[in-house]
Amino acid sequence: MIPKELIKKIKQIEIFTSRTVDASFAGQYESVFKGRGMQFDEVREYNPGDDIRSIDWNVTARTGKPYIKRFVEEREMTVIFAVDLSASGQFGTAGRIKNELAAEFCAVLAFAAAKNNDKVGLLIFTDRVEHYIPPKKGVRHMLRLIRELLYFKMPLRKTNITEGLDYLAKVLKKKATIFLVSDFIDTDLKKPMSLLNKRHDVIAVPVHDRAEIKLPSAGIMEFTDAETGQIRIIDTASRAFRQAYEKSNTLRSRQLKEMLRSINVDSIGISTDRSYIRDLVAFFRMRKRRF
Repeated sequence: MIPKELIKKIKQIEIFTSRTVDASFAGQYESVFKGRGMQFDEVREYNPGDDIRSIDWNVTARTGKPYIKRFVEEREMTVIFAVDLSASGQFGTAGRIKNELAAEFCAVLAFAAAKNNDKVGLLIFTDRVEHYIPPKKGVRHMLRLIRELLYFKMPLRKTNITEGLDYLAKVLKKKATIFLVSDFIDTDLKKPMSLLNKRHDVIAVPVHDRAEIKLPSAGIMEFTDAETGQIRIIDTASRAFRQAYEKSNTLRSRQLKEMLRSINVDSIGISTDRSYIRDLVAFFRMRKRRF
């Protein structure tokens, strides 16, 4: 049985994301993600002006007349959301937690994929693979993915992104676009992500909360590590501590961006304290200019 609160949340996300897709980037998704390439359509007789490189020499030899192969763009593609729902995602200081933001972000793109008649799949992982739903088409299937994202609860589970990447490398036989959604606390990713990106189109989606970059001055505070349960008492009034904290986290964020750039993986950063729609539209426009 699905709790009534969850059903209400799913409906709210369904309404919001459907309107958002129509209003913000109805045609941009389709123009950017063009599927796996070209597929064979038919063989027909050669006409003056046709590209001679398209001649099918086997058919031409059998018939004694020149024939060409005709190809059409293959529109259908596979989209996989690989979502890190480890315990560190149960954090947020701006009205929603990171895991909720991740679910909503995936829902928006899942609606866009459904409108484009693409297949959509879901991998939920922590420090291990928790749940995998193979890609399928249809709004009902897409709503199932959203429900799984919102319903998943796994307290005190750590992060191992490599486990998720290795799993996808084994189960995905055809090229897919993979949105890797995580707070990227686990950063030893260069090799597995680079290998996966050679066969697929991997897009990193770092999820942050503003307090993970910059702490407010709020005096003595108790912090609990969601993944280990370790408790620390910190004096946030200490300017030196806040500066060291911000410097350390800013450096980690910059190193992640540099690593992704070095292996040609695009990224879209999202945060609990701001709308991601403008960033997503800008990302689509950037990809469109490039391709």
